[in-house]
Amino acid sequence: MNLKEANNIKLSENIILADADYLDYVAFQLSVQFERMIGRRIPKADLSQWGVDVALDGGLRADGKAHETQLILVHEKQNPKMDNFTPSIYDTELNGQAFNDDKLGEFLVNAYPVGDVVSKDDYILDTVNMILGHEEVKRLMIIPNGEQGAIYEEVAGALREAPEDKHITLFAMQPMPGGNFRQEILGYSLMNALGIKSDEINPNNN
Repeated sequence: MNLKEANNIKLSENIILADADYLDYVAFQLSVQFERMIGRRIPKADLSQWGVDVALDGGLRADGKAHETQLILVHEKQNPKMDNFTPSIYDTELNGQAFNDDKLGEFLVNAYPVGDVVSKDDYILDTVNMILGHEEVKRLMIIPNGEQGAIYEEVAGALREAPEDKHITLFAMQPMPGGNFRQEILGYSLMNALGIKSDEINPNNN
């Protein structure tokens, strides 16, 4: 799907737009760090659990309505899968698939390989601008690679023109310069998806 086609499709009310390569990298870093810290093997992250957690961090709530959320995974074409998530293979296990959460409703998953014509950062930025023009999208959660390049600043700049009725959350691993959006720490949702419990990290809090 190119962006012209994307402008003509119906989008969900809630959208999670993620740099999947960066997401996979952070999951790996957390796994290594916490395996050393808590002394046990960390399993691969549950992608559906992560999607639910990010939706919650983005403000989506179970309110008795049937919600629909699109999870858009943008990745470099040479990376056929996520190494630190399950399910993981873009073509066969993720793209065009869906899962259901008892409280938050249906999540539709799409994976888009990039790199031949447009860079991943440009694709993400173009997709953000496209989504901002769609009135049916009420909630947007964005996970760019805030550790490399200028994509975080570019997305934050694009969001200055965001309509007031859109609930937008930008995720990063540490607090970043603010803007016309909410901020959340990406690590919390990933830790939960990796099965890392708070009492394992802070046993004295029990």
